[in-house]
Amino acid sequence: MAIENIKMPQLGESVTEGTIEKWLVQPGDHVNKYDPLAEVNTDKVTAEVPSSFTGIIKELIASEGETLAVGEIVCTIETEGGSAAAVEEEKPATEEKPVDKKEESKTSSTPVKPSGAKGRYSPAVLRLAQDHDIDLAQVEGSGNEGRITRKDLMKLIDSGNIPKAGDAPAAQAAPTQQEQPAAQPSAPAAPKAASAPIESAPGDIEIPVSGVRKAIAANMLKSKHEAPHAWMMIEVDVTNLVQYRDSIKGEFKKKEGFNITYFTFFVKAVSQALKEFPMMNSMWAGDKIIQKKDINISIAVASDSALFVPVIKNSDEKSVKGIGKEVNELALKARSGKLKSADMQGGTFTVNNTGSFGSVQSMGIINHPQAAIMQVESIVKRPVIMDNGMIAARDMVNLCLSLDHRVLDGLVCGQFLARVKEILENMSKENTSVY
Repeated sequence: MAIENIKMPQLGESVTEGTIEKWLVQPGDHVNKYDPLAEVNTDKVTAEVPSSFTGIIKELIASEGETLAVGEIVCTIETEGGSAAAVEEEKPATEEKPVDKKEESKTSSTPVKPSGAKGRYSPAVLRLAQDHDIDLAQVEGSGNEGRITRKDLMKLIDSGNIPKAGDAPAAQAAPTQQEQPAAQPSAPAAPKAASAPIESAPGDIEIPVSGVRKAIAANMLKSKHEAPHAWMMIEVDVTNLVQYRDSIKGEFKKKEGFNITYFTFFVKAVSQALKEFPMMNSMWAGDKIIQKKDINISIAVASDSALFVPVIKNSDEKSVKGIGKEVNELALKARSGKLKSADMQGGTFTVNNTGSFGSVQSMGIINHPQAAIMQVESIVKRPVIMDNGMIAARDMVNLCLSLDHRVLDGLVCGQFLARVKEILENMSKENTSVY
C-alpha cells in the first residue's frame, strides 16, 4: 500500500490559497479517482477538490474553516502499490527549531511545542503569527489532532489576549506588590488595537460566518486599508433612454427570451467611456500603475445568502443585447450556485446596480485591486427646469463614483463621468441600436 497526498489545487488565476468549506469524505471512506473530496472557497466562489487517486481516505490534514496555500497537503489517501516510505518523507515536518543554550534559561517557562498535527502550520497560520507576534507554542488548536487553524488565531487577535514569546504560562502567579519596581512617570499606555470580544445575550442569534462572507470581508478590509477612497457624483437625465427601453422591452423579451434592463444600457455606456478614458481602467501596483488593455466589467449579483461579483469580459466589444444576455446568464449562475472561478476573474472596473434596491445615493467600496467602482442609483421622476425655463417631469438618475486617489484624481474622473452622462442622455430610438 502507498500513501498519496492530495494538495490544495490552484482554482483560478492569481489564486494563492483556499479555505476548506466542507469535507465530503471521512477517514476510512473509499473514493474513486475524480470523486469530490471537499468544497473549497476561494475568491468568493466555491469549488470541489477532486481526488487524484482511487483508494481509502487515510487522514484529513486540514480542518473545516482552515485556509491553506496552493500546493499544501489537505488530506492523504491509501492506494494499492508503491512504497509508503518515500511518500512519508514528503509529509511536512514539525516546525521544531534548535534551542540556543544561552536563551534556554530565558524561555524555560514557555511550553514546548508538541510534535504531530499541532506542529504542522499552514502558511496562513505562520503569516498571521508573524504579523501579530504570536507564540504558537502557547496556542491551543481546535483542528485535527490539536492542529492550530487560522480561526484559532483570529479569535485570539479579536480578544486582544495574544501570547508572546517568553510570556509566563497563564497559571503562573503574578509577582507580589513587593517584587514590583517602583512606579516611574511615563506616557499613558496606548489603547489596544483589538476590540473587546462581543458576547451574545439571551435571545440573540449567532450566525456562523461562511467562507464567502469571509472572502468579502477580507477584500473589503484590504481595499479600505490600502486605497485612499474619494467620491464624486453626477446627475443624468435618462428620459429618452427610459422611453426607448420601454418601447422595445416587450418585443425584445419575445424575440430573445430575456428582459432588457436599464442596467444593460449603463454598462454599455461605461464600457464605451472607459475606452476613451483608459486611465479609469487601471490598477495600483506599488511602484507603477498598470493600465489594463481589456475592459472587463465586474457586476454585483446577490443570491439569498451571499454576494458575488462575476465579470463581463471585453464588454466594450459587445452590443447592448450581448451585454444583457451575459448579465442575465451570470445572474442565473450566481443564484443557482453554478458560478465558476473563471467567471469571477479579470475584472478591471465595477458597475453596481444599487438602484435595484431603491437607493438614490451611495458610496461603494472599491473592488480591490481595481481603481474605481460606479454605483447606478434608482431612476426617479423629478421636476427639472429645462433650457427654455419651463419645468418638466424628467427621469433622473445619480451615478456615484468611488475612486482610488493613488491612481485617479478629480480631473480625469470628472471628464469620465461627463462622458458617461453624455452617452446616456443621447441614447434613444433614433441613434441607439441594441444589436
